[in-house]
Amino acid sequence: MTPFRASAAAPVARALLATALLGFLAACGVDGPPERPEPRPTPGITVTGTAEIGVTGGS
Repeated sequence: MTPFRASAAAPVARALLATALLGFLAACGVDGPPERPEPRPTPGITVTGTAEIGVTGGS
C-alpha cells in the first residue's frame, strides 16, 4: 500500500491563500486611523397629515 498523498496543487493553493490573507491584513489601516463621520444635517422637509384605510366618515 502507498501512503496517502495530497494533490500537487495543495501547496500552491495554500500559498495563494496565505498571500491573499496577508494582503488583506496589510491593507487594514493603510490610509490612517479611522475617523468619525460628520453628523448628517437635518433635512428641511417635514411631512404631516393623516392616513385612513377602509370605510371612514359614514353618516
